[in-house]
Amino acid sequence: MVLKIIIVAILAFLAYILLFKKSREKEISSKKNEKITDEMVECPTCKTYVSQKEAIISNGKFYCSKECLENKEG
Repeated sequence: MVLKIIIVAILAFLAYILLFKKSREKEISSKKNEKITDEMVECPTCKTYVSQKEAIISNGKFYCSKECLENKEG
């Protein structure tokens, strides 16, 4: 009786792995195909690089922080 339960559990586990393996492979392959579209830009004040997504934009220039924006050069 116990042997039958173990065999059924193993078969259920194998069926689960086979059924969901394809969906996991698709998920992994779709993550590999994603590309990073963010660019690094130079802050005109301190000359450090900052992500465009995190930068502060003022007059078409990207600043790394509020302090650099306030102390901007001309």
